[in-house]
Amino acid sequence: MKVIALNGSPRLVGNTSNLIIEVLDEIEKQGIETEQIQLYGYDLDPCNDCRSCEMRGDGRCIMEEDGLNDIVDKLREADGVILASPAYYGSCTGHMKIFMERAGLAMEMGDMGLRHKVGGAFVINAHDGGSLAYMQMVHWMLRNEMIVVGGRPAPILKALNSPQYQEDTQGMKGAMAMAREMAWTILRLNGLEME
Repeated sequence: MKVIALNGSPRLVGNTSNLIIEVLDEIEKQGIETEQIQLYGYDLDPCNDCRSCEMRGDGRCIMEEDGLNDIVDKLREADGVILASPAYYGSCTGHMKIFMERAGLAMEMGDMGLRHKVGGAFVINAHDGGSLAYMQMVHWMLRNEMIVVGGRPAPILKALNSPQYQEDTQGMKGAMAMAREMAWTILRLNGLEME
């Protein structure tokens, strides 16, 4: 069993990457393997709606050279996927949006490769945009027919500089609840119980 977290932040070390580590640590407590993928480590080109993915029908984007298909192949093998992004200016980052457009369209026109995977999302924002960014990522997962788990309260955290996210006790409560719900759901789908 494995969960992969996609980090949409351009900062290698910051609020988003540090919270991903904490969320994945919570999931690992249940014996589930985890991995973090930094989307900004890839030079992803935007989708141009060429519809080659529709003609191919294999769930892959025709632009093979930038690594998007490699990421999607890893997600197909995982049991769970977390999308995490800061909201700098009212929505998720450009790299997260590019990923969602290209990967989503290629899979929708092909194999629906994330159907029935467990999904979760969280956002960190300094002022506003967290709710929109969260809903963008949740909508993407729902459109991919994933089983989406959440947290209570919603895992939308307020922070500017790391590790300020830890000061948002309600946001942290939501993020950790989402991690536990994700682990519980993956274990149940595999016929197992939480420890």
